[in-house]
Amino acid sequence: MLSLTLLGTGAAGGVPLYGCHCSACEAATHDHNLERKPCSAMIEWGDEQNKKRLLIDAGIMDLHKRFSVGSYIGFLLTHFHVDHVQGLFHLRWGNGALIPVWCPNDPLGCADLLKHSGCLDFRSYLHHGVPFNVEGLKITPLSMQHSKPTFGYLFEFDGNTVAYLTDTDGLPLETEQYLLLVNKLDALVLDCSFPPALERGNHSDIDTAFDVYERLLPKQFIITHIGHELDCWLQDNQVPSSLVIGCDGHKVDLI
Repeated sequence: MLSLTLLGTGAAGGVPLYGCHCSACEAATHDHNLERKPCSAMIEWGDEQNKKRLLIDAGIMDLHKRFSVGSYIGFLLTHFHVDHVQGLFHLRWGNGALIPVWCPNDPLGCADLLKHSGCLDFRSYLHHGVPFNVEGLKITPLSMQHSKPTFGYLFEFDGNTVAYLTDTDGLPLETEQYLLLVNKLDALVLDCSFPPALERGNHSDIDTAFDVYERLLPKQFIITHIGHELDCWLQDNQVPSSLVIGCDGHKVDLI
């Protein structure tokens, strides 16, 4: 069994955005089910008696409360922007065994996180298209188009495949070509922060995301890293049934 759970699906400011009174932010203010926390996820694999777990990014601030010591193997970081690592700043001072953190090679890191890592064991030896194995889970880092060194990840276990690709504005050619060679892509979770025609950079709009979908044709297509402008647009516009609008807590099961 392979599954991926979206722990957070928001762009950097989240939804509701502080001080914003747009329709999406007003709705999320009054209905917590519509909130979007920092973009992050959890990958799980194996049977119920021997389930393994990795956390993807660490923007959520209460990780130490959500996940007890020993309940996960470690972290996969897409990159070192604050909204993807801020939960590590408190966690690093914990007691106990070192926690592996696989990440891009970015010497700048984020503030003093690399210099004063505490219980975090940063492992920055990853390379685009070069898979590695964590307790039976095959993980392939894939380059993204972003303002910092950034990886998405392709996960493969027991014949199932899921790609988690954020933060990125479309896909680099080498990443798209790599994914086209995958026998079958059961699920694609892709960055989609903006509605069409909104000025962007670093992140995809919905047209760009659909272009990627139409080239890769995964069995399931889910968007994440969603900004409040896109949530507003989605209130008034229909999208094809092939697209799933990610929400916090959404789980993708592959059996």
